[in-house]
Amino acid sequence: MAECGRRALSLLEAARSRYESLQISDDVFGESGDDSSDNPFYSTSGDSDSDNYMAEAGEEERQLLQQHHPHQHHHHQHQHQHQQKNRGDGDGGISGGSGGGGAGPPGSLSRSQAEEEGWTEALQDVTVPPFKETYGPAQKLPATATALDFFQLFVPDNCIQNMVTQTNMYAKKFQERFGSDEGWRPVTAQEMKAFLGFVTSTSVHRCESVLSIWSLGFFSNRSIALKMSQSRFEKILKYFHIVAFRPSQGSNQGLYKIQPFLDSLQQSFSYTFRPSQTQVLHEPLIDEDPVFITTCTERELRKRKKRKFSLWVRQCTSTGFICQIYVHLKDGQGTDGLAALKNKPQLHSLVAKQLCQSISGKNTIIFTGPSITSLSLFSEFSKQDIYCCGLLSTRKSDCTGLPQSMLVCGSTPAQRGLSRVMMKGSMSLISWYNKGHFRFLTNAYSPTKQGLIIKRKSGEIPCPLAVEAFAAHLSYICKYDDKYSKYFIFHKPNKTWQQVFWLSISIAINNAYILYKMSDAYTVKRYSRAQFGERLVRELLDVDDCSPTQ
Repeated sequence: MAECGRRALSLLEAARSRYESLQISDDVFGESGDDSSDNPFYSTSGDSDSDNYMAEAGEEERQLLQQHHPHQHHHHQHQHQHQQKNRGDGDGGISGGSGGGGAGPPGSLSRSQAEEEGWTEALQDVTVPPFKETYGPAQKLPATATALDFFQLFVPDNCIQNMVTQTNMYAKKFQERFGSDEGWRPVTAQEMKAFLGFVTSTSVHRCESVLSIWSLGFFSNRSIALKMSQSRFEKILKYFHIVAFRPSQGSNQGLYKIQPFLDSLQQSFSYTFRPSQTQVLHEPLIDEDPVFITTCTERELRKRKKRKFSLWVRQCTSTGFICQIYVHLKDGQGTDGLAALKNKPQLHSLVAKQLCQSISGKNTIIFTGPSITSLSLFSEFSKQDIYCCGLLSTRKSDCTGLPQSMLVCGSTPAQRGLSRVMMKGSMSLISWYNKGHFRFLTNAYSPTKQGLIIKRKSGEIPCPLAVEAFAAHLSYICKYDDKYSKYFIFHKPNKTWQQVFWLSISIAINNAYILYKMSDAYTVKRYSRAQFGERLVRELLDVDDCSPTQ
């Protein structure tokens, strides 16, 4: 028994050592208080919610992470089955285009074509140049800084004042057209902060309706309800606007009511934090409460209104800080040209280019899911000194220019831990077997270097270094989704621009907490995420007793 314990401990230490070598900072991500987390490389928590990234990527990541974290996803089977019924069964990354060993996916190359294009099984070392930036907070706040101080790095007073001005303008115009509202008076900056605090409180207290605060039910909150009457809150909610009137021209007419705020938010993300070398492009958790998703019936899921937008982010995998967000409207609004694209890989490739515009020339490494991974995109990024590591699927990825022989089931012996690699220049196409075939495209990790997937029960599973790096960084982002969900604002407006706004506020709070964790202020109070969220709510409301609930 003691020997088993020592073996488990040695495996854990080995995992931690490799984990740190992959530039993932567990200290920044770790929590204090009741919601503490262990090393995400070894997360086995039963309440983890990490399938949102897999919803876009599909079966490959789900299988890979279940093997990497065998207990982490068992409670998501209902959600996954529901997704499979909508998408169709099967795994494009496991089978070829037409059965075992037949023709490959569209655009893939025959053996002779692959040789002519320069694909070879002769491997060479690949080295990524050193990162040209230092990462971490770009602004230093004092140890006395409050939760509101960190939040207002992203939503400053002038931004709130603009909400006041636009809301009052909209209310005036609305009443000129539809008649006066006797109960209305112009909103003030203090009231607008309180308004933000009330809605944000739905993330702290997990109530479905913000109006529950003033009720006599389970979700009532008399400690903050006295700050503003329900009728006054409803008046502000009725007229609330970021942009009151449609501009005569603009780059994204479909998001004109929210675009100035998104631009301001993006600018503040860039000014306050410098991300690490390793980053990931993905769609974060934004749909629903994880508990609701895993317990609701299919009928309830169908009743939920489908979002009219998708939101993509570029995120630092060393800290969880979201560096950039990109909103794409699904209903064809906007003038960015993306709405006309029906091919998802093509659409996601353009989204990736939008997200990576500001990181060229820095030797950044980005991780991508199957819908983004493609040879053409990765080759284009390499010219900009952006290096890539992506999971590949024959159904979801653009496989143009890739050897068919690497994309069919027989490409790798069905023996756990075995892999096969082909190269074209510095680009490696990897086929690795671990209870299924997994394929990766990368120019960020040398194909000659080996890695390990370390599991508690079965020990070490050999793999190329790129596979280990992808699994480690992806698991970190999945763990981030667990933590970010603590700031998921449950208020559900009908307007798309308001949905985007409150989602952006959730992201801003998440980033504020990450900066807090990296600041001197954290050493003074050491608030957990939940405590930080409650503190922020009370400071926005200017409630005298600002002590967080323990």
